Amino acid sequence: MESCSFRTAASPSPFPSLPSSSRRAPPCSSLRFSRPRNGRMVGVRRRASGFEAFPPLPGKVFVEEAIGAEYGEGFETFRMDGPLKVDVDYLNEKLQECFLQRIRHAMKPDEACGLIFSWDNADTDSLKLDAWRQLALEEGKDIPNAGHVQKSILHGAADHVLRKVLYWAKDESQMERLKARLIELYYENLFKLDTPVKGLREWLDAVHTAGIPCAVASSLDRRCMIEALDRMSLSKYFKAIVTDEDDMESIAHRFLSAAMKACF
Repeated sequence: MESCSFRTAASPSPFPSLPSSSRRAPPCSSLRFSRPRNGRMVGVRRRASGFEAFPPLPGKVFVEEAIGAEYGEGFETFRMDGPLKVDVDYLNEKLQECFLQRIRHAMKPDEACGLIFSWDNADTDSLKLDAWRQLALEEGKDIPNAGHVQKSILHGAADHVLRKVLYWAKDESQMERLKARLIELYYENLFKLDTPVKGLREWLDAVHTAGIPCAVASSLDRRCMIEALDRMSLSKYFKAIVTDEDDMESIAHRFLSAAMKACF
């Protein structure tokens, strides 16, 4: 998970990666996996593996998302007094400190910033790779070690990888079945994460003690994101959580929303 301050500074990703079993256009909100046609077969498999509680196909996992970081791009939210346009200029104006705040931040500069963590980055690479490897093992397939194949698996849409990179899907029904199983494997791996990397809790304790607000953004649904943080006992450190239910159209929109939630 990588982090950035509200002033766009970045720091290395602190969250753990799951160890590998064998050794990340039109608005993205419209890119959602279709529900598998053979729902009965998938449902039985999920119950047998003990993961019936999580949703079968989350919003933007294994989907190529728009970055959406062009200057002036933002999103609209609605309040009782009417619509509100949230973009870079709006945040710059809102984040201007008053006289006393400037003095306080001059004395304690750490309190002038906040941290936004992105769950969907380096820390999910191992989860995605393991899901693809497990799917290949189940299907009796091989995944080439070529660099462009690995890049497509990590950052490309599942439809594109299955059709144009690995050539596993020959028809639509097979495509839906493979995508449904792929996402199940991803969630099974996700639910095994229960321990943060060494030193992370102490670092977040220091950030929390210093009064620095933190937020986390993810393409996962809210329930799974909260449960993952709860398993690692990290929920208390995050003032705001932005997930798929917030219906942001791009990665940058999620960061803007996280900044608003954490600051105001």
